[in-house]
Amino acid sequence: MLSKKINALLNEQIASEAAASAYYLAMASWAQAHGYNGLSQFLYRHSDEERMHMLKLFHFVNDRGGFSEVRAQKTFPSNYKSIHQIVEQILKHEVKVTGEINKIVDACLKERDYTTNNFLQWYLAEQIEEETLAQSLLDKLNLIGNDKGGMYQFDRDLEELSKAKIE
Repeated sequence: MLSKKINALLNEQIASEAAASAYYLAMASWAQAHGYNGLSQFLYRHSDEERMHMLKLFHFVNDRGGFSEVRAQKTFPSNYKSIHQIVEQILKHEVKVTGEINKIVDACLKERDYTTNNFLQWYLAEQIEEETLAQSLLDKLNLIGNDKGGMYQFDRDLEELSKAKIE
């Protein structure tokens, strides 16, 4: 059984995962409208992945005797200066999400809710992957600089990366 505090924290994380899905969807729309097909596919895939993360939490809360909430979503920016700005925002967002999950883990340990703590370890491992990926993309963009050929190849590489399995 989930405590009220852990239930509330998990509902905040459900809202955060839903917001991440919408955020990446807004970015994907911009990328597609600007001809970055690889980036748009990558972001659409990440939007779907964030929704799956939300649903995994949603079911966990209900399965543990809690109640999952559906919260209203805010509007996200739909205009970006560059791919570089988008990838910077992705990295910043993923670091923020890692902090949010760590906050829940801390609360779980204080309340001795080892079941939820164990469940959240998957999310922490996923966050390490997400932060590493975002940092890697940012590093590549920094290497490319303003080289149009490099940017074209980068977009194509993202298209290939998008074909990987969603977790």
